[in-house]
Amino acid sequence: SRSLEDWEEDISAAMAESVQAHKIADVEVGSFLSSGVDSSYIAALAEVDKTFTVGFSNKQYDETEYAKNFSRSIGIKNYSYRVTPEEYWASLGKIQYAMDEPLADAASVALYFVNREAAKQVKVCLSGEGADEFFGGYNTYKEPFMTSWYDRILLLFRRAIGTLANYLPPVRGINFLVRHGRPLEERYIGNTNLMGERCKNQLLLHYDNTINPVDLSTIYMQQVRGQDDVARMQFCDLNLWMVGDILLKADKMSMANSLELRVPFLDRKVFDLARRIPTSCKVSGQQTKIAMRGAAEKLIPVQTAEKKKLGFPVPVRAWLRDKKYAAIVRDAFTSSSARQFFNTAKLVKMLEQHVSGRRDNWRQIWCVFMFLVWYDEYFVKR
Repeated sequence: SRSLEDWEEDISAAMAESVQAHKIADVEVGSFLSSGVDSSYIAALAEVDKTFTVGFSNKQYDETEYAKNFSRSIGIKNYSYRVTPEEYWASLGKIQYAMDEPLADAASVALYFVNREAAKQVKVCLSGEGADEFFGGYNTYKEPFMTSWYDRILLLFRRAIGTLANYLPPVRGINFLVRHGRPLEERYIGNTNLMGERCKNQLLLHYDNTINPVDLSTIYMQQVRGQDDVARMQFCDLNLWMVGDILLKADKMSMANSLELRVPFLDRKVFDLARRIPTSCKVSGQQTKIAMRGAAEKLIPVQTAEKKKLGFPVPVRAWLRDKKYAAIVRDAFTSSSARQFFNTAKLVKMLEQHVSGRRDNWRQIWCVFMFLVWYDEYFVKR
C-alpha cells in the first residue's frame, strides 16, 4: 500500500503540471490570494507577477496583511483592497443581479471585489476552487471521526433522542442530537441546509413540503452507498455544493468583471489522483486535507499549509447587529415583496433575536434577505 508521503509526492507533481498548463495565455496571468493553503499553494506554484486580495477593516475578517507578507516571502507583488461596510451593502443589488439566481453566500461579495480589483490589471486569474471537495477540506468531514462514539448507539434510540431534542430550547449540543438522530443520507446536505422543516413552515406563507433538500442529497448518497462516510459527503458536495455555490459564484463574479478565472485544482488529472487517495490521507478528527497540506508544505511555510480553514471570512454576523444595517434588512422584511412570500412578523422576530444577541440567526436572515434583494432586482426594479 502507498504511504502518505507517496500521495504527497503525487499531488506535488499533478498540481505543478496543472498550474503550468493553466498559466498558458497570451495575456498576463495573476492569482487570487487569501490566507488559506489553497490559494497560497497555487500562487507559489504559479510564480505569477501579481496576486490579489480583499479584506475588511475589521481585523478578525481581514486577510490583507497576511497576503502582503506571504507575497513578499515568495517575491510576488500583492495588490490588496479593503471593502468598507458601506461598499459591501451598496453592492448587494448589483451582485444578485449578476448572479442571475438568488445566492445567499455572503462570500460572493468579497469575490466580486477581488475580481474587480484583479480585472484592473490582468485578464486571467488563477483561483483555488475545488481543493476542499477533492482533497477533503471541509470541517464537516471530521465529523465521522469525532462522533463515532455516539453513532455506535442503535439508530432507533438515536432517532428517539433526536425527536425529543427538536422540542428543547436551542442550546449548544441540540443540533448535534437532532442531526445524529438520522442516518448520514438523511442528515447530510453539506453546507446548504439552513432551516429545518418547522422553521420553513413558520416563515413561508405557502410551504411545499413535497420538495425536500434531503431528497436531492439522497440521490447522490445512494450512488456511493458502499463508500465510507467522508467519501459519501465529498461525492455529495462535488455534485451539489461545488456546482451550485462554489463554481456558480466564481463564474458569475468573474464574468461580471470581464475576468477569466482558471481553477488548477479542477484539472482532470488532479481529480483522477484525488479520487484514489484514501480517506485516511485526507481527513482525521484533527485535520483536513492532510495529504494536500503535506504537498503544500514542501513549497510554502508550515503555518500557512496547516492553517485552519476560513473560507472567505465576512463580518455579516456583526453587521446585522448594527442598527444601521439591521434597519436595511428590517425594511426588506416588511416590504410588499416580502409580504407576497413570507410571514413578515416571523421574519422581523428572527432579526430581532439576532440583533439582541439572544440567537445567532445570521445565515437564515441572510438567506431570506438575499432572496428579497434578488427578487427586487428582477421583478420590481426592472
